[in-house]
Amino acid sequence: MTSLYLAIVLMSFFIHFILFFPFIDFLYDLKFRRLDQVTKDPFDKPTPIFDKFNRAKKGTPVGGGILVIMLTSILYLIFVLIFLLKLPPDKVFSNYPNMFAEMMIILSSFLLFFLIGLYDDLNKIFYWQKKKFFGLRLRHKLLLELLCSTIVSLSIFYYLKIDFIHIPFIGTWHLGYFFIPFAVFVITAFANALNITDGIDGLSSGVLIISLAAFWVISASIFDIPTLLFIAILMGGLLAFLYFNIYPARIFLGDSGALSFGATFAVIGLILGKPFSMSIISGVMTLEILTSLLQLLSKKFRKRKLFPVAPFHLYLQYIGWPEPKVTMRLWLLSILFAIFGLAIAFLN
Repeated sequence: MTSLYLAIVLMSFFIHFILFFPFIDFLYDLKFRRLDQVTKDPFDKPTPIFDKFNRAKKGTPVGGGILVIMLTSILYLIFVLIFLLKLPPDKVFSNYPNMFAEMMIILSSFLLFFLIGLYDDLNKIFYWQKKKFFGLRLRHKLLLELLCSTIVSLSIFYYLKIDFIHIPFIGTWHLGYFFIPFAVFVITAFANALNITDGIDGLSSGVLIISLAAFWVISASIFDIPTLLFIAILMGGLLAFLYFNIYPARIFLGDSGALSFGATFAVIGLILGKPFSMSIISGVMTLEILTSLLQLLSKKFRKRKLFPVAPFHLYLQYIGWPEPKVTMRLWLLSILFAIFGLAIAFLN
């Protein structure tokens, strides 16, 4: 079966790769690109250091996530249908009576957060809000994310009957109804973690591919067909996107992709019962959101910065690392986190 999923990764890659060429031209025609690189933080303060490092990227199309999300969703439904028609259900899905529910939960989280991100991208590009803030207000964005996270968390709890997390050396904990707020927090946190990581060319997509590869190993170990299939298709799409997103990027992911991929990554971790290991496997994302959150809290309550700049990748640029060097070294760090997280995931 492993060779089948590897073939699906390659098929997904080639389909996405071929379609990215006309799609990039299409985005140029739509003027779906940010021409104003003057950004502001959630407290409506200018971010001159961020703008300095991103000034040269003005005019690059935004929306690579749109193509990946649309194609991945379509391919996922097609391959699920093929599996149901061609393979004996009593053998392949015998351990997965909730396969349809799991598939719909993954797709729902994928598309719900895509819509939030797409609306935010449209605000940034076409200035729907007659304000100078770069995108949705933080409180509005968080409310939408929390609403979608709640819908997905309730579905995981009631339809998949999942209320547990696995903690190494301690065992499996059943949280009962406390699983719902916990899952809401995890999904919202990772949606924003990947969005924050998506700050330089190639970083977020590379880190996500590495983290998904680790989840693939975990999914294969428990023969989780819906998750395995989804990861295979998404990885193929992300690999194709990465070809165009490597420095200097020809296309950006956009919030539509970053929020969707981050949230769905968290949902997969929750379905697998591995949120603790997930925070290690995705260590670069965790580092990015922690440095950003600590910086925001310090500015809010201490009225001064904790770090010269945040998140972590921007700090590395600030101290003089070239952008490609930051990206590749954080990829290497992500590989180490993924290996360590996998080791932790398989501990009893």
